[in-house]
Amino acid sequence: MQKQNFYITQSGAVVRKNNTVWFQNEAVKKAIPVNSIDTIYCLGEVSINSKLLTFIAKQGIIMHFFNYYGYYTGTFYPKETLVSGSLLVTQVEHYVNKEKRIFLAKAFVSSTIRNHIRILEHYRKHSKEVSETMDKLEALIPNLSGCSTIQEIMNVEGNAWNLYYNSYGEIIRGDFSFESRTRRPPSNEINCLISFLNSLLYTTTLSEIYHTQLNPTISYLHEPFERRFSLALDMSEMFKPLIVQRAILKLVNKMEIKEHHFRKDVKGCMLNEEGKKIVLKEFDDRLKLTVEHPELKRLVSHRRLIRLEGYKLIKHLIGDKVYNPFTIWW
Repeated sequence: MQKQNFYITQSGAVVRKNNTVWFQNEAVKKAIPVNSIDTIYCLGEVSINSKLLTFIAKQGIIMHFFNYYGYYTGTFYPKETLVSGSLLVTQVEHYVNKEKRIFLAKAFVSSTIRNHIRILEHYRKHSKEVSETMDKLEALIPNLSGCSTIQEIMNVEGNAWNLYYNSYGEIIRGDFSFESRTRRPPSNEINCLISFLNSLLYTTTLSEIYHTQLNPTISYLHEPFERRFSLALDMSEMFKPLIVQRAILKLVNKMEIKEHHFRKDVKGCMLNEEGKKIVLKEFDDRLKLTVEHPELKRLVSHRRLIRLEGYKLIKHLIGDKVYNPFTIWW
């Protein structure tokens, strides 16, 4: 059985008592089932201690932390148990070798573009005027072949996201509006949802990488800067259309998330506690959705697809099989 995520949206303390982990505050005392938990998400002001961290590290449980405004702040990443020195050397080689790095960077971006098109295909079938946007996105894919630098590839990716976001006026219903992508702080409700869900997907991707032999700090599309797990940025890009965008469009178009689920101040637009719970439930439900895998011939969850992508990347790095990036096939 695949282990699950555990989300903490209230403020309080996470403590170890004997061989049990508890979340507690003045109003709540709840056991955290560590045997069935893969990752703990702390979205409130949570206090911890070294006794707890030592225990969950032995269980291989990751903890991701978000601040009061919903911004990702950091991760407790247990000591890796799946370590491969030879794979690490090969990972670095594919970063240092320009040709090998560019191949992977192009693969990640082409996957993202194709998955944008798959999302818009659904709305074209429902008589939305997105055909022109889809054609422009399709035209970007051949442009990648002429890119000789990472910056040029990043520019294509940026153009693809701008084209996709321009379709929001056609595919988003309800009272929310979207003019352009704004980040820290997000300027409105849609930007808030994008930023929050992107952070959740980034941390989920990091958790899945932990269960492979990949080193999460060595990346190919994004620069491997200090203080970030940039391979998770690379891999999560491909899954944003499938998980983040489909979650946003469902929440907004079915009016499951509404204006009173947000608050606005000088820090921008943020989800309140009730809004976070609604978005977290949709995100987690979407991770659990299953689809029949064409090669494995069995049902796999959206979350498992991320880990499988890591395995595919490993096969490419060690020379077993050329990397064919994830594309939505259903």
